[in-house]
Amino acid sequence: MRRRYITIKDIAKALDISVATVSRALRDKYDVSFETRQKVLDMAAELNYKPNFNATGLVQRSTHNLGIIIPSITNYYFSTVITGIQQVAQENGFNIILYLTNDSPEAEVTIVKNLAGSSLDGLLACVSAHANNCSHFQEMIDDGLPVVFFDRVASEIQTSKVMQDDYNGAFAAVEHLISCGYKRIAHITGPKGLFLTENRMKGYYKALEKYGLSLNEDVIIHSGFSQQDGEADVRQLFGAGKDRPDAIFAVNDRKGIGAILALKKLRVQVGKEVGVVGFTNDPISQIISPTLSTVSEPAYEIGKIACELLLKHIRKTNFPAEQVTLSGELIPRESTSRSQNFIIS
Repeated sequence: MRRRYITIKDIAKALDISVATVSRALRDKYDVSFETRQKVLDMAAELNYKPNFNATGLVQRSTHNLGIIIPSITNYYFSTVITGIQQVAQENGFNIILYLTNDSPEAEVTIVKNLAGSSLDGLLACVSAHANNCSHFQEMIDDGLPVVFFDRVASEIQTSKVMQDDYNGAFAAVEHLISCGYKRIAHITGPKGLFLTENRMKGYYKALEKYGLSLNEDVIIHSGFSQQDGEADVRQLFGAGKDRPDAIFAVNDRKGIGAILALKKLRVQVGKEVGVVGFTNDPISQIISPTLSTVSEPAYEIGKIACELLLKHIRKTNFPAEQVTLSGELIPRESTSRSQNFIIS
């Protein structure tokens, strides 16, 4: 059985003081008295506490290892984010270690719990699609490990976050569909509760409201983020007896591509009959036929900025949390063109 690691929470409980005070005492901060610090050090020794991360008040060391928790490594977005992270890490003498959740909240929790005994200087994390409880990340932060979120973030945790502008990007995507003459616009989106999903939903709602189009919950489908999810969502939207939409806003390009493939199987002309717009600007969006209109995401810059922020948190324990939001760009392509005919194959 895996041995339970003593954390600063255990020290705080034994001394009946706050976790923050223990953390500051272990770092020998100026606002902790000598007596309190000595009590913390004595209790740490008694409990056989071994600092896992940056408890520099006890151990002056750095592993120069950064962890990255991501849902997948096989899609363009995450591989590009990692490239940005890697550049900054290498320039500053740090290595990166990848941990894949495969979009499983259970796997995410297991990974985070197992990291409690590892040697990392900091962690970059993109939460899993169905995660609705991120307390395991808060425990890491309380135990002294700097954590920065990117893309899909834990909104309730007070630490730095780097995201694309989901709200305005979604608004621009739906506004583009409306400008092309589409009126009954469906939204195939991600799981409920995710910060990313909710913000893109809000942008979708606002565009419909601005242009006086009615909101119909029947054409909003929550599911995963994969191409297969996009195909399944379209089959549901175009089922027998359904009042079919004339356009689809997909939460990401993978779902948008799935939508195009499903429409082609249904003998629906993409663009002329049903417009489709995605969100990412994955290279495959330029290869699929018809090409997919989309909103670009600055994935490389997100990786770079997230890593830069993490290094600031590592080097300065009281570095204030920052939230950085980067803008995307609407890229119109064939999937929202009503004036062209595309071969259905």
